Amino acid sequence: MPVSETNSHLLHQTLKACGIQVVSALPESWLVPVIRMIGDDPRIRLIRVAKEEECVGISAGAHFAGVKSAMLIPNHGFLAAVNPIVSLAHLYKVPLMMFIAYRGTFGDTYSWHTPGGTVTEPLLQTLRIPYTMLDSPESLERRVRDAQALADASLLPVALLLTHELMMEA
Repeated sequence: MPVSETNSHLLHQTLKACGIQVVSALPESWLVPVIRMIGDDPRIRLIRVAKEEECVGISAGAHFAGVKSAMLIPNHGFLAAVNPIVSLAHLYKVPLMMFIAYRGTFGDTYSWHTPGGTVTEPLLQTLRIPYTMLDSPESLERRVRDAQALADASLLPVALLLTHELMMEA
């Protein structure tokens, strides 16, 4: 089942519509098309990273420079970035926009994603990070705008979980 080019394009257009100017990303199969689109867009600076923790620092720097940013990571990457999320984003009030490929849930056929899928939501709840599912193209832009408004108002991280329903072709 291929990744949805249509919904990847919609996600890319939504990031632009929300004024996101910097995106840091670590490639993951669901994210490859949208990362490619962002990389080809001269209005958004794409920063490819080796470790997801770097995304938190990039978003913090962008925030303190007055630039809106987002990070695109797999959920195992979210798990790896917990320390900088807590010690940097929470501590220094960074409105971190985390777009997380929500792997290891219903519809995902790869067993190695399952451990991350089972702990992503409980960990977000434990860290008191508000999150929402991005599961349909019809609600995508509204949910992203709402998440951005909450992140900007609270000066805290928010998570947008990119689901199988949104990211894969039907």
